[in-house]
Amino acid sequence: MEVWKRNLLVLWFGVFFTSASFSMVIPFLPIFLPEIGVTDHIELWSGLLFSAAFFAGAIASPFWGRVADKYGRKPMIIRAGLFLFIIYLLTAFVTNQYQLLVLRISQGLLTGFIPGAIALVGTNTPGTKVGYALSMISTASASGGIVGPLIGGVVAQLVGNRMAFGSAGIIVLLSTILIILFVKEENFKPSKEPGSVKNDLKIACRNKPFMLVLLLTVVTASSILTIEPILPLYIMELGSSTGKAVMVAGLVFALPGIASTMFAPLWGKWADKVGFHRVLFIGLLGGGIGTFAQIMFAHIIGFSISRFVFGIFFCAVFPALNGLVVKFTAEDFRGRAFSLNQTATQIGGMTGPLIGGVIGGFFPAEFVFAATGIMLLAAAIFVYWKEQALRPVKQVKKSGRALASQ
Repeated sequence: MEVWKRNLLVLWFGVFFTSASFSMVIPFLPIFLPEIGVTDHIELWSGLLFSAAFFAGAIASPFWGRVADKYGRKPMIIRAGLFLFIIYLLTAFVTNQYQLLVLRISQGLLTGFIPGAIALVGTNTPGTKVGYALSMISTASASGGIVGPLIGGVVAQLVGNRMAFGSAGIIVLLSTILIILFVKEENFKPSKEPGSVKNDLKIACRNKPFMLVLLLTVVTASSILTIEPILPLYIMELGSSTGKAVMVAGLVFALPGIASTMFAPLWGKWADKVGFHRVLFIGLLGGGIGTFAQIMFAHIIGFSISRFVFGIFFCAVFPALNGLVVKFTAEDFRGRAFSLNQTATQIGGMTGPLIGGVIGGFFPAEFVFAATGIMLLAAAIFVYWKEQALRPVKQVKKSGRALASQ
């Protein structure tokens, strides 16, 4: 088997299990808080615990990107996996919310397994297969996100939330061992540029197409988390009974992920043929229309169908953005580029819930969906308007040089 194919296979499983480990415990943090003695302001603590990791990750990502360009992406994946294992394991023994907050901040500062895997795939895959490979990694992340809550719910029900955190740590450790044993990073040239994060930001700012990608990443990541905070309540409103709504909520949550698992590889293959910029435009356009379509249905079946259709198109967006990061950045800057892209994702992850919470606090839930749809359609129009800027024309070899051909 060719090295890039073996890397893709092993990293697929690594990302799948790491994503599953995250989603099997983090969504259950509000349920875990009463177990460690938190009885007041649970919602406030839940929001703080969720946002703390995003904030810390946004700060730390550029630093780890510089380290990755100096020492390699594989060591960074291993580092992130080992720290995540330790953090999950320690979480199983916390006794108050302050210890949990410290661990969540540490998770943001020290981890980055999936972004590292994306960077390694993006830099060690033949150019004609990059779209397909990045889409497969996206599929792994989505699949893990579907399976994780099911595993976490069962484990927490049988042996408690503490054991669920411990189990998540073991899963990440096994994923990390897979990377150590079977992944080989062939295409790596250590960056010899002296500098700092501040200098990296200056290099990024001079790369206008890359800055456009970062802006689109912020908007796209924000759009996801604008809806999610109000989605459970909205699903319950659509259900004919509370019991039925609770039963189907998990499935409705999972539908975009299921669509991603089915269709992301197809989008990736098409991106390798027609270009990431075109697939990005279609994904954002379809995602925006699909978001508006969810408002049209007053019953759970129609809403579920529209969620699935939304997922078919939206799953094209992040692989296309990651592909453009590869095309628009130099080989010796790519680790830092993906880390800056991760920072953009974290910023979107912080702002999205705030936007959704403010709108949802004053207006009906339909307004949140409308605002998200407008965000995605505006991003699609922006991509169409900036088509020439988002169409790579030359291969980037070193920092600051021209852009990569598709």
